[in-house]
Amino acid sequence: MSGDIAYSPDGTRLAVASSIGIWLYDTETHQEVALLTGHTDWVISVSFSPDGNTVASGSWDKTVRLWDAATGEEHATLMGHTDWVTSVVFSPDGGTVASGSWDSTVRLWDAVTGEEKATLRGHTGFVNSVSFSSDGSTLASGSWDSTVRLWDAVTGEEKATLRGHTGFVNSVSFSPDGSTVASGSRDSTVRLWDAVTGEEKATLREHTGFVNSVSFSPLTEREVSVYSVSFSPDGSTVASGSGDLWGSDNTVRLWDTVTGEEKATLRGHTGFVNSVSFSPGGNTLASGSSDNTVRLWDAVTGEEKATLRGHTESVNSVSFSPDGSTVASGSGDLWGSDNTVRLWDTVTGEEKATLKGHTEGVNSVSFSPDGSTLASGSGGLGGSDNTVRLWDTVTGEEKATLKGHRDWVNSVSFSPDGSTLASGSGGLWGGDNTVRLWDAVTGEEKATLKGHTRHVNSVSFSPDGSTVASGSRTVRFVYGML
Repeated sequence: MSGDIAYSPDGTRLAVASSIGIWLYDTETHQEVALLTGHTDWVISVSFSPDGNTVASGSWDKTVRLWDAATGEEHATLMGHTDWVTSVVFSPDGGTVASGSWDSTVRLWDAVTGEEKATLRGHTGFVNSVSFSSDGSTLASGSWDSTVRLWDAVTGEEKATLRGHTGFVNSVSFSPDGSTVASGSRDSTVRLWDAVTGEEKATLREHTGFVNSVSFSPLTEREVSVYSVSFSPDGSTVASGSGDLWGSDNTVRLWDTVTGEEKATLRGHTGFVNSVSFSPGGNTLASGSSDNTVRLWDAVTGEEKATLRGHTESVNSVSFSPDGSTVASGSGDLWGSDNTVRLWDTVTGEEKATLKGHTEGVNSVSFSPDGSTLASGSGGLGGSDNTVRLWDTVTGEEKATLKGHRDWVNSVSFSPDGSTLASGSGGLWGGDNTVRLWDAVTGEEKATLKGHTRHVNSVSFSPDGSTVASGSRTVRFVYGML
């Protein structure tokens, strides 16, 4: 059985709950730094204090324990629950620890002394999740009684009972501004609630199975992320792919580059649109989505021409061959169980080949200028791939594996003459953040371009091949590549 994971506030440590204790890992080196032992049964939940100095853990042994995150020493054992402790969380000021238990209670503890401050009673089923609002004034709890309850975090009084779910509530989370509570349930829905009035704001029904965890992005509510943009070959149109947490804008949009006006909104995807690409002739647009599909659209009318199904995980990148007869797609999520590149016939929509070899998600695909070679970049949570692979587009055979990056490969791009391949790296572990140049024929590394301090998300050559541009939190240009 798996337990919880939590990052320290500064991102340098990862705490992992397990059957034998809490593992602490260094996120840069990926090495274990400590194993915190003391619980006498499974550890189910872990949480860092806001200053990162303390780890709280909840266990099947019915206790909450506080640990020094630096030394691994146990500070305190908090006793009072009469059944499994399934969720622990610190208040924003670090002064209080809240715990939810299968004894149907929520308890508040002084994070310094370890003393119990309050026992919150009202749920009639197991409590699976607890979450503080950003100002620390309110605590939300989710229970097997199918309710979410809001509590005054100072007095312990119940403020509201949120009813609507028809199954166990497995997870609750506040939005960054504290105005909304999200809850995930075994009824396969996510529900959004007004944290002040307790009224239900929306029911999200995309899931077909249990919803075990919910969390808000740090982005402002209802801010829509644009994940990919692409110019048409004649430069008259820009396509953008987007998505948001509410599933209200998983669209492709076409924009007039002269007037800036929206020309069309292409709807059909049910997940984030991660990648968009125009065909060489500009008549067709391909889009890849977290709904595991590739869609082909008429770039003039905006009508959907085909939905290409076969991937079992998010489609992260799409690219047309130079002659427009083939679309390549790369797939895989953070855990990576698909990890394939697929080639599709753009006329029939049939799958032509599945290219297997990557052991983690495929983040980027790109054809060589003559169409004979496809490059793919990979990486995921395990940190076991981080390679660029070159494939023969006729036979589907792997031609070379380019190793050197120490983190996810997010983008690959060929030079206009096809002699050089650029790759950009960086990910969860933050151990690379480089651009590498490779000989596209021999696979040898030609240069490592350093300077970025965060993930390199995109790389591209200038039309004459003399300059490489790379995008991270900054955009950098390297000249004189010819």
